[in-house]
Amino acid sequence: MVGMSDLSEPTDAKRVLLAAPRGYCAGVDRAVVTVERALELYGPPVYVRKEIVHNKHVVTTLEKRGAIFVEETDEVPEGATVIFSAHGVAPVVHEEAKALSLKTIDATCPLVTKVHREAVRFAKDDFDILLIGHEGHEEVVGTSGEAPEHITLVDGPDDVANVTVRDPQKVVWLSQTTLSVDETMETVRRLREKFPALQDPPSDDICYATQNRQLAVKEMAEDCDLMLVVGSRNSSNSVRLVEVALEHGSRAGYLVDYADEIDPAWLEGVRTVGVTSGASVPEILVREVLEYLAERGYDDVRPVVAAEESLLFALPMELRRDLKAAGMSDKMKHDAGSLADAGQLH
Repeated sequence: MVGMSDLSEPTDAKRVLLAAPRGYCAGVDRAVVTVERALELYGPPVYVRKEIVHNKHVVTTLEKRGAIFVEETDEVPEGATVIFSAHGVAPVVHEEAKALSLKTIDATCPLVTKVHREAVRFAKDDFDILLIGHEGHEEVVGTSGEAPEHITLVDGPDDVANVTVRDPQKVVWLSQTTLSVDETMETVRRLREKFPALQDPPSDDICYATQNRQLAVKEMAEDCDLMLVVGSRNSSNSVRLVEVALEHGSRAGYLVDYADEIDPAWLEGVRTVGVTSGASVPEILVREVLEYLAERGYDDVRPVVAAEESLLFALPMELRRDLKAAGMSDKMKHDAGSLADAGQLH
């Protein structure tokens, strides 16, 4: 492990700065294991509404094991098992599932569920809720569905000028959990200029993992000629990591799903490569990027540790109950062995 004072030491050698923490957060880990354990318990097929997490490799791997991903609830056969993704769903989705007699397992990240509860609470008190997030993102759709009459979406600082409220004295902001911390705080600053009585959420909405991964990138960026972020293009937190790297001094930055997407031209004249991954990315994909770089002379890998993470969430209650009834462990476990053929997730 290296400290920040060591990163700027002059050297002609090629090197990699490897961010920590990176990859799976507790909510993603829980969601992926939920699908694995459901397949193990119920047998395939198990239906999943939307991508369980925003990562191409994870979705493809689970499909090979028997998971069927659908866009809408009515695509699931009546009476079947459906898992709701980590991004959360609106109450109307639960109602749709009930009407179809579906067995539901809710893999919504508990940190997203917290934002849903905040929305319900403030709507009950008749607040206007300004939800900072990206239009169309599944998490935003789910949160907005908790109190659609009270929630106004604010899509970044430039959208603040368009915001109107009923009563400037009763307004609160909430946010999507995977946003850029800096951009969100700038949005809040502009909102508060417009609505001085704006209330903050009871606790931070941007999740700990998003903040920690951004913090590591901020600490590394100035020393990187190139930042490679492993993640999918529909992963909000992964896209943000590239933006944060460029904003904080990295000369270049790219998002890749796999090592073979790296353009050799990106490495021309590059001495220091930063490597990190979004919160829905399995570590095997990072290892493949490190191997790609090592083959091209970047074999000096230096970890940059910005925070330690130990949070672990229990599996969804519905799944724990069924696992216990079947005499199986209801603890979080990683079923890596049986993933050998499909591509390891953990």
